[in-house]
Amino acid sequence: MGIPAGAGRLLGSGRTADVYALGDRDGHDGLGDGSGGEWVLRRYRDGYGDAPAEAAVMEYVRGHGYPVPRVRAAEARPRTDLMMERLYGPTVVEALAAGQLTAAEAGLALARLLRDLHAIPARRSTDPAVRVLHLDLHPENVLLTPAGPMVIDWANTDEGPPGRDWSMSAVIVAQVAVDDDLRAPLAEEMLSALLADCPDPALLTGPDGGLGWATGQRAANPTMSPREVELLGEAAELIRRLLA
Repeated sequence: MGIPAGAGRLLGSGRTADVYALGDRDGHDGLGDGSGGEWVLRRYRDGYGDAPAEAAVMEYVRGHGYPVPRVRAAEARPRTDLMMERLYGPTVVEALAAGQLTAAEAGLALARLLRDLHAIPARRSTDPAVRVLHLDLHPENVLLTPAGPMVIDWANTDEGPPGRDWSMSAVIVAQVAVDDDLRAPLAEEMLSALLADCPDPALLTGPDGGLGWATGQRAANPTMSPREVELLGEAAELIRRLLA
């Protein structure tokens, strides 16, 4: 599958997708539709991704004031291709490494983004307990732009109880906190701040909490390494201990 006309250099690669530049910083997007602006192409690999579904959710939450990049209509392109606004700024992880914010501030920022997302009514469900979920909201998926934090990578988005989102974010951070990693102390501090700002610990650890669901999803994720899966039990215990 070739890169569309106007595509530039590879900007980055993740576990399931590559991101390419489209256009330049002078407002020429190279797409021929006269809209201008800077855009990127996110192309999923190996059968991952549903770009039209992802774009629909992003546009929906953006319409409610949630901080996500603009996206282009995706119906005429492959389901692997998502075109969206190019953002400038460090990820939360990069900002932490540069000393631009503390681990506690990073945890509170994640908590605020989860709270704001769950204030938006579900797009499809009529159940008042159901909300739009990101399900991969972690420090590498939040960019600190001049306009404020922006949330990217909505590939896992779904609707359901908010506890699943809180649990997934907590488990992702906790896996770093319990690993033999120089970042572990910062990750635990971030996790503590995130959980301290959770509106109700039962969202994670109650009878209908999402912690068991989130660890199960992570264990079944084919992009997880054996070491990451091995850490899930210890990560869950750390979360329970911090919430106690």
